[in-house]
Amino acid sequence: MSATRRSADGFALQVMVGLCLIWGVQQVMIKWAAPDIAPVMQAAGRSGISALLVGLLICWKGGWDQVGTTWRGGLLAGALFGLEFFFIAEGLQLTTAAHMSVFLYTAPIFTALGVHWLLPSERLRPVQWLGIFLAFVGIAVAFAGGVSWDNLDHRMLMGDALGVLAGASWGATTVVVRASRLSEAPVTLTLFYQLIVGFVGLLLIAILSGQVTHVSLTTVAVASVLFQGLVVSFFSYLTWFWLLRRYLAANLAVFSFMTPLFGVTFGVVLLGEELSLNFVIGAVLVLLGITFVSAEQWVRRRLRKALGQP
Repeated sequence: MSATRRSADGFALQVMVGLCLIWGVQQVMIKWAAPDIAPVMQAAGRSGISALLVGLLICWKGGWDQVGTTWRGGLLAGALFGLEFFFIAEGLQLTTAAHMSVFLYTAPIFTALGVHWLLPSERLRPVQWLGIFLAFVGIAVAFAGGVSWDNLDHRMLMGDALGVLAGASWGATTVVVRASRLSEAPVTLTLFYQLIVGFVGLLLIAILSGQVTHVSLTTVAVASVLFQGLVVSFFSYLTWFWLLRRYLAANLAVFSFMTPLFGVTFGVVLLGEELSLNFVIGAVLVLLGITFVSAEQWVRRRLRKALGQP
């Protein structure tokens, strides 16, 4: 029988703030180290490091006995995970870390759409459909011009599109975890599937594309890969999957709007990235849409109160 998942509480909020801070700086680290190590190699390296650590953790705590019933979902989740980071790696070579942060975190929209069709307990309500509409309008507005209304930057546009595809891949990964036997598997095993399949796939892509040779072990490169492997892929993902087993996915997703805010801020402050007006407007619409989707009950209460309804 599936465990009962509850609505997010104050503890979940505090944990999500920390996770969003970590995830927000992630894109900046990848972009910062890109001249020294190809982003796809960073993604492969981080996945390899954390897969080793998670594998050791499973050997210690157990969990291998469930491979026989979960490997199909695990392979699919791992393939989607690797695809997500391939899109991130390629996209960051074309667009800014700030843009990637916003478009990547459209993932809750795709998660909500997926669970709507697969899980009767999480059907979308009218306010959530409005949120999805606002989010996609925001994406369209942000795509309307790369750096200004008068100068469409096709490279940035392609990078932004890859960011949306990364968000869709992440959302699909969450749906697979929620709708398969992985939802009741140990979080360590769920994460291991994603990391090991992602590592193999990303390394293969790096070899076939010749990016495997784009590696210079500078301080920045090593720091970036270690941060991603130890802090992001190991610590933060274990924490994320632990939360997913205890709280409703749609409720958790509301807090993820903080991640692109952190990501945009770090991109501007640390990398000196500039933001165009259309991107700012589009990003606001995307975040508003995510809020409507993920905090539907809170939004409905506020709307009723504003209209003077009980």
